[in-house]
Amino acid sequence: MPLADKFGRQITDLRISVTDRCNFRCVYCRSADPETHMPSANLLTWDEYERLARIMVGMGIRKVRVTGGEPLVRSGVEDFIARLKALGVPDLSMTTNGHLLAERCDRLVAAGLNRINISLDSLDRDKFERVTRTKTFDQVIAGIDAAQASSLRPVKVNAVLVRGLNDDEVEAFASFARDRDLIMRFIEFMPLDADRSWTRDMVVTGAEVHDRISARWPLVPVVHERSETARKFRFADGRGEIGLISPVSQPFCGHCSRLRLTADGKLRTCLFSKEDHDLRFLLRGDATDREIGDEIHAIVAQKEKGH
Repeated sequence: MPLADKFGRQITDLRISVTDRCNFRCVYCRSADPETHMPSANLLTWDEYERLARIMVGMGIRKVRVTGGEPLVRSGVEDFIARLKALGVPDLSMTTNGHLLAERCDRLVAAGLNRINISLDSLDRDKFERVTRTKTFDQVIAGIDAAQASSLRPVKVNAVLVRGLNDDEVEAFASFARDRDLIMRFIEFMPLDADRSWTRDMVVTGAEVHDRISARWPLVPVVHERSETARKFRFADGRGEIGLISPVSQPFCGHCSRLRLTADGKLRTCLFSKEDHDLRFLLRGDATDREIGDEIHAIVAQKEKGH
């Protein structure tokens, strides 16, 4: 039976976190503190992920995004992509920081990956190093170029804008999209930072980004699905596209179609959920697929109206 919540929203998208580990320590991220890493025994195995994905594909999941932490730090992720593709997932994507992407891109494409999102929060090398606490700027740019030269084109590049940190780079990011003919997506800073330093004053709204870019380059709206998180625009006089993701100033909860599976087997009905729903104990017990499916339906019935 297809997944739908009590508000009539069809659930068709699943985010699968395959690890909580990351080779970056971004200042705005929950996983900035390496001491918070889960014990390996707590992580789902690839077989457990595949079983849950198979059950949920049978319930109408059509889009699966593999995430982390940083998914490419977990050995075997390419094989997992191939296993998801073999399940018949029609839209298979990944979010990565790009550090390891240049050397892995061909294998991901061969495994069946359809799309990719790459995080890049500054085009200034020194600022990039301060944000990520790494010296990997060149590797990330190489990863973007490798993906853009593959069947994953057009690449989506994600920047989280933080007032006083990288909000002076909006126009530079737009120019980056035009120069490389890719999709530059601007994401409002959400209260997910490890140090609990978020304030609303630090949020650069999607409306501000739109106004600044359109003042320099006219933008044309692009039609998108109601459940998509980004408002999309193309440049009227050239290549490239931008997307505006505004969960703080313009929440898109009314058309949300997403579930998130954490690396230790918790199902989350919203990024901001205060409650996780444990599926690992069912996977490691003697529960049948039917019983797991019934539990997933019960969890979806509790999906929040909004964050």
